[in-house]
Amino acid sequence: MVLPPLLDRSLTRRIPELNLATFSFLMSEIIQYSHKRADSIRDLEERLAEIGRRVGDRALELLCIREKSPKRMIKLIGILNFINTELWKSLFGKPADLLEKDSDQNDTYMISDRDMIVNKFVSLPKELESLNCAAFVAGIVEAVLNGAHFPAQVSAHSVPEKGTTFLIKFDLSAIPKEAH
Repeated sequence: MVLPPLLDRSLTRRIPELNLATFSFLMSEIIQYSHKRADSIRDLEERLAEIGRRVGDRALELLCIREKSPKRMIKLIGILNFINTELWKSLFGKPADLLEKDSDQNDTYMISDRDMIVNKFVSLPKELESLNCAAFVAGIVEAVLNGAHFPAQVSAHSVPEKGTTFLIKFDLSAIPKEAH
């Protein structure tokens, strides 16, 4: 089967076209490229997040184009549900496993995924075993939130019971006034 040229393909097509081997190879190259330029594990995770932010900007734009009835998200829970379902399905073929609000803080939410694909096929040397490659996905989520005018900081954490958890800490300007 011969695919049409890239520029002739429909933007509304929702079938993933990147297979797992290609994605794994691409992710490996991103990690190696970032590792060569990083001074520490924290610096490496920040570089992965920066690349993820560039992907997130484009992912938000593409998902908005694909929307049949485009609308601007104006509620915090609406954008979180969009990320938890639409963005996750677009990137990983399934929705995230869990979206929850921190019971102690009004400005903090968590998205958990038990089977994070960016960490699945990664084997790291001893000196990098604390590296969480999901910082790349945290960058994507952060860019989508910031692009939708919900300023936030997103970080990725490995949690034994939940897999990978993305901690989303919103700027106070993004929190509804009645929640302060």
